[in-house]
Amino acid sequence: MRETALVIMAAGIGSRFGGGIKQLEPVGPGGEIIMDYSIHDAMEAGFNKVIFIIRKDLEKDFKEVIGNRIEKLLPVEYAYQELDALPAGYEVTPGRTKPWGTGQAVLMVKGMVNGPFLVINADDYYGREGFKKIHDYMVNVMDGDSDVYDLCMGGFVLSNTLSDNGAVTRGVCQVDDDGILKTVNETYNIRMTDEGLLATDEQGNPVTVSPDQPVSMNMWGIPAGFLDELEAGFPAFLDNLKEGDVKSEYLLPRIIDNLVQSKRARVTVLGTPDKWFGVTYKEDKQAVVDAVRALIDAGVYKEKLYS
Repeated sequence: MRETALVIMAAGIGSRFGGGIKQLEPVGPGGEIIMDYSIHDAMEAGFNKVIFIIRKDLEKDFKEVIGNRIEKLLPVEYAYQELDALPAGYEVTPGRTKPWGTGQAVLMVKGMVNGPFLVINADDYYGREGFKKIHDYMVNVMDGDSDVYDLCMGGFVLSNTLSDNGAVTRGVCQVDDDGILKTVNETYNIRMTDEGLLATDEQGNPVTVSPDQPVSMNMWGIPAGFLDELEAGFPAFLDNLKEGDVKSEYLLPRIIDNLVQSKRARVTVLGTPDKWFGVTYKEDKQAVVDAVRALIDAGVYKEKLYS
């Protein structure tokens, strides 16, 4: 059976959540966390391995809360995203406290995957549709040997990904008539106001977004060979850091967008109508608990998820 791995990025510090480990907050009636529902949906879609990307200092808590339980369902491996996981000859920028972003996170699974894999965030609920569409694409369509990287992504409707409790950052996409990604731009401070939907670019300048635009939620279907690209690009990213820069990140959406613009990657956007939810802010938790309960009441999930 062909390996299709689910790679979950769970190394985030969760500072906006108020200092807690937001990825490990229970939201289901049996103590399930958001990752439980993602893993359940991925297994239903056909994924047959899970790789958790975590920080070493989270390992004990992480395994107690979810890792040991998931190991009973399918193979589990761990990759570790650390601040000092750098190419030979490079050192951590003085004053930097956080790892280097989603590109570095995914690079940590190099040597651990034997086929295409799906990357998701630990603290986002994606719904079933995206997992099904991406697994089908990875197994039946994706060309892992192409000179142009063949990727896919779950495309969510922007209005389905907002938080009632604060601004969010999203990869806002432009997609052509054939469903192929044209651009993806990290867009910040997206929030609904009395004046409508507002957002800014990285420098804080206002940008225009519309509620029905497709956005990336870091749900990427990736061929294994793409990890060579991440490995090759990381030193170049580090070389271009300005002196004293302690915040810039090696971001997966930006890397992919650069490859798309240079015609070295082709991304098929697989649209999903599912409504995102997640615990970005502490105040989001009750809304997530309520959303999970509604899905159980609607018959989408069992009261005991894995029974």
